[in-house]
Amino acid sequence: MEMQQPTDNIILQIRGYAIEATPWLKFIGVMSIIYGVLIALTIVGILIAWAPIWMGVLLFQAGNAAKDSQLLDNPTLLVEMMKKLKTFFIVNGILLVVGLVVGLIWFIFAGAMLMSAFGGDMSY
Repeated sequence: MEMQQPTDNIILQIRGYAIEATPWLKFIGVMSIIYGVLIALTIVGILIAWAPIWMGVLLFQAGNAAKDSQLLDNPTLLVEMMKKLKTFFIVNGILLVVGLVVGLIWFIFAGAMLMSAFGGDMSY
C-alpha cells in the first residue's frame, strides 16, 4: 500500500473547503449578476452595470471549477478557481478605491456648495 504524500492531504483539504464554498460562490455570483442587470435598467447604471455582472460571472465560474475539481478528480481546476477568485478580489478592490475617491470628491464638492450657499459664514 502506497503511503499518501502530505501534499495530497493538503490538496484534499483545499478541495473540501472549495466544495463547501461552491454553493455560496454560485449564490453570490447569481445575485451579483441580477444586481448588475437591475442597475443596467437605469440610464446611469448602463455605464457601471458591467462590474457586478463580470464579478458575478467570475464567482460562478470559480464555483464551477471547484465542483468540477471534485467530479473530474482534477486538482488543477483548483488553480483555475483561485485565478477566478484573484481576479474577483482585484476588481472588487479597484472598485472600492474608485468608490472611496468618488465619495471623497462628492463630499468636498457638497461641502463647498454648502459653504457658498451660506456665504462662507456658518455661524448662527
